[in-house]
Amino acid sequence: MNVGGVDRTIRIILGLIIISWGIYAKNWLGAAGIILLLTGFIRWCPAYLPFGFKTCK
Repeated sequence: MNVGGVDRTIRIILGLIIISWGIYAKNWLGAAGIILLLTGFIRWCPAYLPFGFKTCK
C-alpha cells in the first residue's frame, strides 16, 4: 500500500468524474478514469514506486 486516505478519496472522486464525463461526451478518454478508480480502491499506485513516494502512514 502506498496510497493514503486523502489521496485515495481524491483518486476515487476524480475517477468517477472522468468516467462520467467520458460517458456524457461519448469519448473514450473517459476510460482513463478507470485507472484512478482502480488505484484508489486497491490503495497501490505503480507510478509511486520508482520515486519511493507514499501518501499513507
